Amino acid sequence: MDAGTHLIDFTAAPPRPRALDVRWIHGSPSAKHNTDPDIQVYRYDEHTFILRQNKAVNYEAPFLFLMFGNAQAVLIDTGATASAEFFPLRRVVDELVTGWLARHPRDAYRLLVLHTHAHGDHVAGDGQFTDRPHTTVVGADLATAWKYFGFDADPDTVARVDLGGRVLECLATPGHHETAVTFYDPWTGFLLTGDTVYPGRLYVQDWRAFARTIDRLIDFSDRRPVTHVLGCHIEMTREPGVDYPIRTTYQPDEPPLEMATGHLHEIQAAIKEAGDRPGRSSHSFFILWPNE
Repeated sequence: MDAGTHLIDFTAAPPRPRALDVRWIHGSPSAKHNTDPDIQVYRYDEHTFILRQNKAVNYEAPFLFLMFGNAQAVLIDTGATASAEFFPLRRVVDELVTGWLARHPRDAYRLLVLHTHAHGDHVAGDGQFTDRPHTTVVGADLATAWKYFGFDADPDTVARVDLGGRVLECLATPGHHETAVTFYDPWTGFLLTGDTVYPGRLYVQDWRAFARTIDRLIDFSDRRPVTHVLGCHIEMTREPGVDYPIRTTYQPDEPPLEMATGHLHEIQAAIKEAGDRPGRSSHSFFILWPNE
């Protein structure tokens, strides 16, 4: 980085909790009435953006996270659609990076692409970035991701990804999927939980691993200022315990994306109540959905 570059202090103050002032795009009653963008961009602050894929493009409508540091930005997940024609993720990210660099000039700025886990609705857009200059795409498969974070040597380690003064803490959090990673951003206080925790159907691949992960997230959060727990989907309605059917493309009565650390305790209590013979169980903000 050039010696004259203005460095942003990402450690000056603890994160301040504030609401996400946004109404997410949630699909349309029919495709011909869809006027929403393919990707919604929400600016949480000058250095943090949350993106949502339009449900008219893919019913999964995953959320993606773009965060800027002094030396590089990170894009967490790449959505559910490979085609740049229908899902122009590369163009949107490039525009956001160009705009940020116009306000915060620096040379040789890089982009890092990471993932919450390896399911197709979180990695489909990777190919849009493979030929992007100054970009590293870390594969979401177990061998590649675990080696990058150091989880192959110690799955209990807290890995650190330095964006240039903005250092993410990363945890291996299997249960939903063996490759699942949770990211904590000390600048915003966001705990990014992927498909492990979100307002929806918590599909559990490995029940014991999932229980350990929830315990670990509670312990981790007790030691840090967490402002929001943010997953990658919304599947619930605002009626407690009631979800939208799978493959729904219009969700006009969605609850907020953001959850609180108290919800981790609710999930923990539901796991303990289920014991060693778990079945599907509905709760206010989530549904436990173990593989059966």
